[in-house]
Amino acid sequence: SSSSAASDVYKRQLLDLLSLRRAFGEVGGLTVAICGDIAHSRVARSNVALLQMMGARVRLIGPPTLVPGDADRWGCEVFHDMKDGLKGVDVVMMLRLQLERMAGALIPSTREYFRFWGLDREKLAWAAPNAKVMHPGPMNRGVEIDSDVADDLSVSLIQDQVCLLYTSDAADEEDSV
Repeated sequence: SSSSAASDVYKRQLLDLLSLRRAFGEVGGLTVAICGDIAHSRVARSNVALLQMMGARVRLIGPPTLVPGDADRWGCEVFHDMKDGLKGVDVVMMLRLQLERMAGALIPSTREYFRFWGLDREKLAWAAPNAKVMHPGPMNRGVEIDSDVADDLSVSLIQDQVCLLYTSDAADEEDSV
């Protein structure tokens, strides 16, 4: 149901916020780049609002076809170039490329998408020296993010996000019994 999906989105955002607090202590003052398929993401707009409420500066990065036309009114900086957008950010939050929600060819190919907007070591080097990487999942390795980056526990909060999500889901199951 749609209310269940909305609840899952809000739960996911709070868990992401917890991951950020565990990694950085405070969220206020962080610069967070939300990258990828912003137009089709259920969590992008609400993550922007939550992060801004917590005092973070938010950037949106993606191809023009995948960034909503009104994104500049969300109180974020909008970039269509990863190098410019990632410069000095503390957190890189990659979003899943949601091909199933796209009508028409909004990207040339997933290979081209990764070349320009997928996160790899070279692009991550444009961020702040101790930047962390997040992904709300499910993850398309080699499309939004390189496995080498996703699996590197020194930069990736993805494992933490997954553990928190499973713990939360288990608690939900226990409450329903």
